Amino acid sequence: MKVLTGSQMAELDRQAIERLGIPSLVLMEMAGRAVTEELCTRFPDIAHKKIVVIIGKGNNGGDGLVVARSLIDLGAAVEVHALCAPKEFSEETRHQAELLNKLGITLKHHTKPHDMRALARALADAELVVDGLFGTGFRGAAQGLAAEAIELINLSSAFVCAIDIPSGVEADTGHVLGPAVYADLTVTFALPKLGLLLYPGRQYVGELVVKPIGYPRMLIDQYASTMTLVDAGWVREHLPKREPYSHKGDYGKVLVIAGSRGYTGAAALCAEAALRAGAGLVYLAVPESLLIAMEAKLTEVIKLGLPEEDGSLAPAAIAKIFEMLEDKDVLIVGPGLGRHPHTVKTVRQLVAKADKPLVLDADGLNALGPEAKKILSQRTAPTVLTPHPGELSRLIAQGVEEIESDRVGIARKTAKQLNSVLVLKGVPTVVATPDGEVFINSTGNSGLASGGTGDVLTGCLGGLLAQGLDSITASVCAVYLHGRAADLLKSELGEHGMIASDVLRALPRALREFE
Repeated sequence: MKVLTGSQMAELDRQAIERLGIPSLVLMEMAGRAVTEELCTRFPDIAHKKIVVIIGKGNNGGDGLVVARSLIDLGAAVEVHALCAPKEFSEETRHQAELLNKLGITLKHHTKPHDMRALARALADAELVVDGLFGTGFRGAAQGLAAEAIELINLSSAFVCAIDIPSGVEADTGHVLGPAVYADLTVTFALPKLGLLLYPGRQYVGELVVKPIGYPRMLIDQYASTMTLVDAGWVREHLPKREPYSHKGDYGKVLVIAGSRGYTGAAALCAEAALRAGAGLVYLAVPESLLIAMEAKLTEVIKLGLPEEDGSLAPAAIAKIFEMLEDKDVLIVGPGLGRHPHTVKTVRQLVAKADKPLVLDADGLNALGPEAKKILSQRTAPTVLTPHPGELSRLIAQGVEEIESDRVGIARKTAKQLNSVLVLKGVPTVVATPDGEVFINSTGNSGLASGGTGDVLTGCLGGLLAQGLDSITASVCAVYLHGRAADLLKSELGEHGMIASDVLRALPRALREFE
């Protein structure tokens, strides 16, 4: 599903109205009806609910007035509170207000601080609140009466439904610079907006539902967007199929270079995840002294020893690795490798010269450091980088806070600069391509905030690459499946006690949903 910024959505709306001639009042009516329909689905007894609709002067308020009228038609007790004078309404919202007045429904207008007492009384016993204060054009911080109204909504015990976006959240960025409505449900229109998917805005959204309101599919399909929200349908369309008449050689060979003294777990998790993702054969190459530990940890993975110094890769390992790589389809480098100077030197040589698709993670990324662009420019095969914000910070010399404030923009810029697919792990995980395309993941939970889960993702990604997916598709599918595995575990284990090996074991369950 495409993702738009608030600005892009405004342009889509303009094209629908001006170029195609769809009346804005028709779109407003459809929007209000869509919200009403969703509320009726959730509350079959909605006619018996005490409902408060709070609106501003813009067209989001007009949507709220359609919701109010529709709910009143169903027999619900609805109060409408407008935080403006009637003359301040937009043209479309004024039309909706006049329609309600003709039906004998009086709006309560609040323009002074003492007017807010009436809103506080209404919210005290409300069962459902509809937020129509600000729409996707909102920027900055809510102030004055709007800020007070938002605080009153958040103090209410009622179920809160936001129209299009919770008031106080910026649609372009997800930034929240002042008070914002904590919604239980957000019904957005046509396509998801970026600010609904990125934190901190995402934590105000509650459940997100995307509803059509009459934009022609042809217009939506023609409208350019470089951002995609990845859902089950996208993954189902792109995952590799398993043929009945096949053997292990048909599903690729993965070589994993990982592990150092004290970090054998990362290597084991990564290698087994590649198998769990469907790779035919997985080879794990570790410092020679770790082979005994790996033999104990892993059964199906083929273990190989490499020259070492102090439990880490030695320079002499490079020739042996290239020999191992000759008949492999994919190379994974990084999990648990450590930062010994000899290891760093070895990794840099390997990354620059290996002519196989590469997944670079953890200490593999740390080894590149400020030389990343120079080293990666020497590669001739596809490259996937899988940093968390801290690793990306070291890679591009930007602060973690700066990265988190613009996950999409910085991921896109870095992917282009390093000519690599970039998987920026976090909430949400973002996959960016060198040509500027961005995929935003829709799965996962805080159970993934545990050591080793990134190693599972790296192995899963390598396993999908081995089966013939391109680097972009493999990255997007791996991220979705990794998060889906954690979501399947949530009801069983909760989020507090989930660990990486649980996610590893749940990968087949996630994959099974697509068979």
